[in-house]
Parts: sequence; C-alpha cells; structure tokens
Amino acid sequence: MTQILITSALPYVNGVKHLGNLVGSLLPADVHARFRRQTGCEVLFICATDEHGTPAELGAVAAGQDIKTFCDTQHAIQADIYRRFGLSFDHFGRTSSPHNHALTQHFYRRLDAAGLIEEREVQQVWSPADRRFLPDRYVLGTCPHCGDPSARGDQCDHCGTLLDPPELIAPRSALSGDRALELRHSRHLFLRQSQLVVKLSAWIDSRSGWPPFVVSTAKSWLTADLRDRCITRDLAWGIAVPREGFAEKVFYVWFDAPIGYIAATQQWAAAGRGRDWRRWWWQADDVSYIQFLGKDNIPFHTVSFPATLLGSGEPWKTADVIKGFHWLTYEGGKFSTSRNRGVFTDAALAELPADLWRWWLIANAPESADTDFSISKFVADVNKDLADIFGNLANRIISFAHRAFDGRIPNGGAPGDAERRLADELEQRIAALRRHHEALEFRAAAAATRAIWDTANAYLQHTAPWTAIKSDSTRAAVVTRTGLNLVGLCATLAWSIVPGLSERVLDAFGRDDNVPPWPNGPLAPLLDGNAGTPVAPIGPLVEKITPERASHLVARFGA
Repeated sequence: MTQILITSALPYVNGVKHLGNLVGSLLPADVHARFRRQTGCEVLFICATDEHGTPAELGAVAAGQDIKTFCDTQHAIQADIYRRFGLSFDHFGRTSSPHNHALTQHFYRRLDAAGLIEEREVQQVWSPADRRFLPDRYVLGTCPHCGDPSARGDQCDHCGTLLDPPELIAPRSALSGDRALELRHSRHLFLRQSQLVVKLSAWIDSRSGWPPFVVSTAKSWLTADLRDRCITRDLAWGIAVPREGFAEKVFYVWFDAPIGYIAATQQWAAAGRGRDWRRWWWQADDVSYIQFLGKDNIPFHTVSFPATLLGSGEPWKTADVIKGFHWLTYEGGKFSTSRNRGVFTDAALAELPADLWRWWLIANAPESADTDFSISKFVADVNKDLADIFGNLANRIISFAHRAFDGRIPNGGAPGDAERRLADELEQRIAALRRHHEALEFRAAAAATRAIWDTANAYLQHTAPWTAIKSDSTRAAVVTRTGLNLVGLCATLAWSIVPGLSERVLDAFGRDDNVPPWPNGPLAPLLDGNAGTPVAPIGPLVEKITPERASHLVARFGA
C-alpha cells in the first residue's frame, strides 16, 4: 500500500485565520489527503498550531492573558473551526508540546556536533522604555524597499522582502511605541546554511513535481549570497537553548516550527496503540511526502528546514513535492489577520455552510498567480456550480424516482447506446480528473468535477425519464437507474472537495462509507447496478444565495 505523508503549513496560534490562509495550504492539503484515501493509499495528514515567537506573545498581551492560557484557548478555537470546515487531519498538534521541545533540542545538538552552529555577536534593537531587547516582530517601521509604513523587523508583508530590524526606516516598538530605540550587542546562535548550499542544491535538483515558481524561488536563494540564519531570540516564551550563557534566550520560531511536523507525528503515535512515527520520518524511503504552503513560506521549507534535516546527518524524510500557492487577495487588496481585513473562517462558517467556501476556494485556487476573491463572484459561482448543476442534478432525479418508482432504484430494461456512450465518456473524464488530483492541479480538478456534473445533467436532459415514463416505462426505468447511479458517482468524485454535500447524497443511497472508494474498472456495470435500493429524498441540496443574502454578505464582508 502506498504511503502518503501530507503536511500543511502551520497556522500561527494568534487569532482566527482568513480564507487566504485556508486556501494557501490547509484546504488543498485536505482535498489531496481525502483523494488519496479514496484511491486506497495509507495517508497521514499532519498539522499543528505554531505557538512560539512574537505573534503569540503580542496576541497574549492584546488579549490580557498569560501566554500559555492564550495559546491553549486559541488552539482550541482553531481546531474547532478546522473540524467544522471538514479538514481531516490525522493529528492537529501544537509546537509547544514536550515532543517538539525535545526534538528541537535534539536537532540543535546534532547540528552543533556537525560544526553547523556558530555563536556570534550581533547588533540588536533595545527599547529603553520597554527595558528589553526587541525581537524582530516587536519592531515596526517603514520598509526600505517598498515604503510600506507597517513593515515588521523580520518581513514586509506588503512586498514580501525578508528584513532585519536595523534595516527599517523610523523604527518603533510594537509594545510601547517607543521610538528612542538603540542598537546594542547580544550573542546569538546561527545555523550555517552557507555550508550546505551544495547539498541543498543537489537535494532540490533531485526533486520533481514542484510548481515552477517554487523551484525558481528556492534556487534564487541558493544562487544568491545565502546568509547564515540566526536561530535564537531574546524571548521568554519558546524552546530553551541548551547552551551555557543562553538561559535568557529561546530558539527562533522558524527553527522549531517545521520540526513541529515530526513532533506532531510523534504525538499522533503516542495517542494510539501500534502507531510508529518512524515509519513516516526515519529511513522512510517508501513514503511520498508532500508539503502544502503559501509562497511566503517557500524559503523556510526549501532552505532552512531541509538544512536542519540534512545537516543533522540522520536519515530523516525530506519533502518529495512542495506545492506552493500564491496569495488570495480580497476585493483588490490583501487579506490581513493583523489588520482584520477580509473574510475570516469563523465568520464564513457563521454565514454559509463550509462546502460552499471549500468549493469556490478550490475552484479558484491561487496556483499560478494571485487570485482575487469578491462576494459577487463567489455568489455567482456557488449558485451556478453547486445549486444549479450539482444540486439540481441530485434533487430532480431523486424526486422523480419517488414519484415514479416508489423511491427505489428501478429494475427492468437494458442499457442502450446512450448509456454505453455515457459510460465511455465518463471513463475518460474520470481518468482525467484522477490525473489532475495526482498532479496537484486543484483548479483543473474542480473544473473536471464540474464537467462530470455537466455530463450527467446533459444525459438526463437528453433522455428525459419524466417524459419517457408516459410511453415507455421500461426505458424510463433504465434511464432513472442510470441517473441515480450517476448521482452517486458524482458525489463520490466530488467528496474530496465538498465532503458534506457528497455525504448527504451518499447517505440518501444508504451508503455509509467512511471514505467512498474511487471508482475503478468499467463504469457500465456500475451505472446499471443497485436495482431495488431505496433512495431517501434529499430536497434542495444547496439553497441558492438570494440577492438579499448576497447584499448581506457584501455589507458584512465588503472591502
């Protein structure tokens, strides 16, 4: 059995995430995990909240909570939201776990023993008002590259440039607003990434199936003057540095966070009998490992994290495929957690069922370029695809079966040329859909799913069992039987993207598969089977979003 390890970029613990975060890693990872389970693969889907670093500390300050309480609360909130969005993690862990503390310190010791850790004196920002060193994200100012006035000391969100605090123009403290900042000397540890350029380049060259922009981004880092990475910070919250003289420091969040994938797998293994995390991470050459992440995470996952794994000298599993995504923009601007701009996941679920959001996001996934979200486009697409095409397909043939055949898949008659042509066409379309899923082509997979729904609707429109019943009940039985099995097939193929809607349809057929298996073999017998099976009425599968409801969404989420 093929083993597929899937990890999604870890969402920061500080606050509910917006739709851009969801489609940038979490949701595509879930769709692929579900698809792979359908095809019989053994899947392990791992994620966690990223709980260290300044975002967590600042979030706790803003919430008026101690940091542990803040992280406990926010982890529970995010876990509940992702559950309601249908994200099928095998484990959703936390980087603050004892497993991650121990594993991060293990990697540090291995890297230090290999000569890849160096202690250096650096200039760091000191705030007299706060009476402390300010880590990168505690320093705000104007970006020297694009002029954005709200850049942080580690990165400018507006242009994406990675920064160091001294580079900012007119810097100020994020805690007190203090502008009388000073540069003082502090000792820190650096991961000597520059010593691993050849090994990292060879590793990237040995990979395949990466989006071109991920490869080009990774290689631009390795062909430039790759800087060694500072992996410690002057913070109290985080993973302790087991080195003399570093008692007041912790590891940098971007050092420990990716290690959290492995630690979360250890948590998963500890929670169930017979589970072995080593099967997935240690000498795991038979595992295919796919990472899903947004483009801002590419440098850390193509350089820093593999530098940690390869530099350790141990046989850790590294990513085979890194699937990166561009930004989902919002009404022409950026989604922003810090600025509370955009549609946030909790508010989205309060307004509409999860599958409506899931469908639109996957059908418009920002794979090759940024994608703009707008309420008007969302409403139009959901009404057309889910209500008019998929919902109408399911409701009208099931309703007709209740009127004409006592709510059962009818027996009698034999399939004709129309049914044979249908089976042939669908076999080709399903093969294409599978290729899109396997190639991690999410927009194309949604389009291929929609095309199968269209094919099913066209068949019923052409054969019209509600008309045939008036003169040829046997022919009407054949068409109705085919149509009902078509609906079950369409739900099965859509399950990875819209699991809630699909399960409603499959439940109507008495199907209680935890994972509906992907169809294999000739379709003709499947479309002609299941005679006598009762089918429960489902009513409207998807309620159309009315103009009034759309206006409400614009008022709530408008730019």
